[in-house]
Amino acid sequence: MKGTKTPIHAVAMWVRRQPPKVKAFLAVVSGIAALVFLRLVVHDHDNLFVAAEAVHALGISVLIFKLTKEKTCAGLSLKSQELTAIFLAVRLYCSFVMEFDIHTLLDSATLVTTLWVIYMIRFTLKSSYMDDKDNFKSYYVLLPCAVLSLLIHPTTQHHIFNRILWAFCVYLEAVSVLPQLRVMQNTKIVEPFTAHYVFALGVARFLSCAHWILQVLDTHGRLLTTLGYGLWPSMVLLSEIVQTFILADFCYYYIKSLVGGQLVLRLPSGVV
Repeated sequence: MKGTKTPIHAVAMWVRRQPPKVKAFLAVVSGIAALVFLRLVVHDHDNLFVAAEAVHALGISVLIFKLTKEKTCAGLSLKSQELTAIFLAVRLYCSFVMEFDIHTLLDSATLVTTLWVIYMIRFTLKSSYMDDKDNFKSYYVLLPCAVLSLLIHPTTQHHIFNRILWAFCVYLEAVSVLPQLRVMQNTKIVEPFTAHYVFALGVARFLSCAHWILQVLDTHGRLLTTLGYGLWPSMVLLSEIVQTFILADFCYYYIKSLVGGQLVLRLPSGVV
């Protein structure tokens, strides 16, 4: 006798049977519903940015636990960590010379832990690093981000060099997770700690994106004018949205796996 399916499982199965266009529509509707919920529940939307930093820190803590306790870096992308270190270092420089605040300290802590992760993968746990699976070419994202930052950057009163660097780190942050997704695409099986880490990145980036969108709505668009004029304000929002949707598919399968009680996440073909 077959067990009774839970409502969540039934909904997940229904969504899985839908064509890609319907799935995309449902994802957009879900995102809008989540934004409306956050706007009603969170009164100070600056707290969303703090929450995004906190969730990111939680994800890094999971990563540190994996590296120190399990003594393996299997399933992790060194290239993603290196891209993360690059955009954090650039953003940290921009924070010092343009707008020093609490986020400067948070970025400093994140950069230090990211550099430690890179050291562990490159040296201490090198034998477990899946070099053949981490085959995404970093220049595929570095060069386009560099060119785009030269063409579209802030129009503030800061030095042109600093404005270009600011744009570069915004663009690079949006796509820095792509090598990690390539590793998971190549392996198809994602062990728990890596899955927790990537899911935390997805949640953090959604909260950051929600922060920007709600701030724009709250200020009736005035926030965009403070960022400058031209295409730059739109590119900032687009970058936030892109980095959220890049991880949306993975987050769906992560939640589905969690609800199904599976410790190891198995990704079907075509995901990420």
